[in-house]
Amino acid sequence: MTAHFDPAQPGFGKDPWPHYARLRATPGLPDWQGFRLASRFDDVRAIASDRRMVRGTAFLPPEERRRIQMAENFHDMPFHERFVQTSMLELDGPDHDRLRRAVFPFFTKTRLESLRPFITGWVDAALDRLIPQGRFDFIADLAAHLPGQVIGHLIGTDPALAPQMTLWSEETVSYFDVSRRTPDRKARAEDAVRLFHDALQDLHAARKARPRDDLMSAMIGAEDAGLLTHDELIATVMQILHAGHGSTIDVMGSGLHALLAHPDQMARLRADPGLMPLAVQEMFRFAPPLVFFHRHASEDLAICGQDWPRGTTFGLLYASANRDPDAFPDPDRFDVGRRPNLHLAFGAGPHVCLGNNLARLNMEVLFTALLDRTESIRIDGPVAWKSGLQAHGPLSLPITVATH
Repeated sequence: MTAHFDPAQPGFGKDPWPHYARLRATPGLPDWQGFRLASRFDDVRAIASDRRMVRGTAFLPPEERRRIQMAENFHDMPFHERFVQTSMLELDGPDHDRLRRAVFPFFTKTRLESLRPFITGWVDAALDRLIPQGRFDFIADLAAHLPGQVIGHLIGTDPALAPQMTLWSEETVSYFDVSRRTPDRKARAEDAVRLFHDALQDLHAARKARPRDDLMSAMIGAEDAGLLTHDELIATVMQILHAGHGSTIDVMGSGLHALLAHPDQMARLRADPGLMPLAVQEMFRFAPPLVFFHRHASEDLAICGQDWPRGTTFGLLYASANRDPDAFPDPDRFDVGRRPNLHLAFGAGPHVCLGNNLARLNMEVLFTALLDRTESIRIDGPVAWKSGLQAHGPLSLPITVATH
């Protein structure tokens, strides 16, 4: 069965939920542009958790890999091919596990907790500047800057580079959207990866000469110990920077929008700040920032009640899975105290999001401070939303705040 599904149509980015509901009601895994779409919670979780389902195409013969690369228009991009298409996100099995182990110690809750004073200080300084204005764009003036500053601080990049790295990340990641692979976006993605590479090479040289307590210095130690190659180091740091920017910005925007659209839940959270960790989890469930990921069947297999040949490609719709009524009671209700809340916004299985603890920490600090320092927040102007299937979140969210 072929899915009648068009994420490029106007209005999809603002309100994709009816489209996902129709997909969930469609039997099996319907075909869409060469993907078998998984939209129900159990199907998405089963595919994402199965190690026979892989991100990369190393299981295929070289000529077949090249054919797929060209069909998806990921060829003739030397920097993109070298540092994005072969990053940890696109690797599977022992190579993926090896690279993940090299950086995992920096993403434990204990290690990340040491960032709380830095995040709190940055947020407080930003709110000191913005709240007296009374009106500002939550995305452009606040959310768009915080994740880049924090992930840059963790890695060791120059804070002044954060806005540029956010732009490079957006240009790189947006090209993965199958509905937006234009020649112009291809050129911009390749250029962004090249510039990112050059900046990280400079940082590598600086930390090689003078190590610090940051991720780049630790990765250089792993490189010197033979645990990863130089290209793998650059690709891994680049991927962490990509992942640490856009998705967190998007969920901050959609999270505040959800609170503003549900004033009873905003009031509940103001009255009980201890709900904040649960509220942040609900923000991720209610409107996941990363909507669509793929997996390939690396062998003939049976899953989701059907047999599939080796090479079948599946499209995993995490946002749809998180609104599945078979997995979440009253799934379209935003509930800051929802428990349990075993959502799939961070994926599942071997590729579960490495930075999920950092994203939640950023959110908890930001929203705690914002609610503590304001008496009221309201939308004050049109909200623009991202389009396409790769990411969900507001492009702009103008708000007016009043203090106590």
